Amino acid sequence: MSLNPALQNCRICPRNCGIDRYQTTGFCGAPAGLKINLAQLHYGEEPPISGTKGSGTIFFSHCNLLCVFCQNHSISLDGCGTYISTEDLAYLALQLQDNGAHNINLVTPSHYSLQIAEAIALAKTKGLSIPVLWNSSAYETTETLRRLDGLVDIFLPDFKYYHKIYARRYSNAADYPEIALSALREMWRQVGHFTTDPDGMATNGMLVRILVLPNGLAGVKQSLYLLADEFGTGLALSLMAQYYPAGKANDYPELRRGIHPEEYQEVVETASILGFECVYTQDLSSDDHWTPKFRFGEIAEPTQVLQGVRT
Repeated sequence: MSLNPALQNCRICPRNCGIDRYQTTGFCGAPAGLKINLAQLHYGEEPPISGTKGSGTIFFSHCNLLCVFCQNHSISLDGCGTYISTEDLAYLALQLQDNGAHNINLVTPSHYSLQIAEAIALAKTKGLSIPVLWNSSAYETTETLRRLDGLVDIFLPDFKYYHKIYARRYSNAADYPEIALSALREMWRQVGHFTTDPDGMATNGMLVRILVLPNGLAGVKQSLYLLADEFGTGLALSLMAQYYPAGKANDYPELRRGIHPEEYQEVVETASILGFECVYTQDLSSDDHWTPKFRFGEIAEPTQVLQGVRT
């Protein structure tokens, strides 16, 4: 395997660790090799993404943000999964396409941006034709995102926090608000407005997700004002009501409950008052019904990450 100099002095994300990922790991815990936990047809995304056939979702191990309340903590915090090559990743994308996926949905990909860009480019030469979706925390540098220009069709970023104090407390990233906003600007430059085909399936553009936290901790109302000022009310939004205490959330008293109906309704009403034209909402959920059933420990064979599809 040839060494990638950018991974020998890794600064591909805002953590700016500067470590050699062939020898050790930085904040994200991810070495140079690609590591994933699960690939499946997933039905828990927004309707234009999951559709009727499912989103071809690939869940990557480790994370560069590590929120204390992460619902995917077994793979983001604990790093459960298996190592695969870029060729294997390209094959998985093609296999999901062959099994009817509406798109290829790359979940928590930021810390593997360079390797994934190589795999996407390879898959496209081998016949990948469905949209590629980048499903991230938005804690990313514009320099790294520019490497994806022309490879990603749909950006599905979070906008997790408006307030630095909570970004620091729950993700050890006080710079999250400004970093994420800068990342969203670059994503917007690349793909623009969220669009769908005549069947209602997403084809390209940016859809911003905002997870409503209890006690107003995400600052969602302020975020909505900020996003309206920055991108206009044509920006597509997904207001997520699926928070439940997961990961290390129970270590924080203010995170130990789900959100109340009135908390979520206030957010929805704010989006309406501001005039956002495309807003996806959810029924309140305080359990792990839509959280995938991840595999624990180290997985021996790359083919074992495929679930619910024919090999």
